[in-house]
Amino acid sequence: MDEGAVRDRLGAERRMTLARIEAMTIDFDGIVAAASGANIDDEHDPEGSTIAYERAQVGALLSEARAYLDDLDRALARLDAGLHSTCERCDALIGSERLAARPAARTCIDCASSSRSDTGLG
Repeated sequence: MDEGAVRDRLGAERRMTLARIEAMTIDFDGIVAAASGANIDDEHDPEGSTIAYERAQVGALLSEARAYLDDLDRALARLDAGLHSTCERCDALIGSERLAARPAARTCIDCASSSRSDTGLG
């Protein structure tokens, strides 16, 4: 993939992520507002999830989206520096298939795999 196509893909991912962050922020703010104005015992409500659970869930998704936005910004900076397809850990080439699947990837598949096994995730 040429640099222009990579930049377009990262830009599109960034725009979608910003839109997702905006929508989730509105959802999160709505949940917080609903909880502050309500005098309910949602912890014992047999009808479904609690407001606290919903707030935590949206908060976690929001944190993930913000982290991904940081990854995308880092990928754009790496692209500007001519390092987008170079592994941050071992300086090997990051495979085009990996970059196609994960445009903000910072490590090659070998380093990503060893990182997961080092943390017990892989």
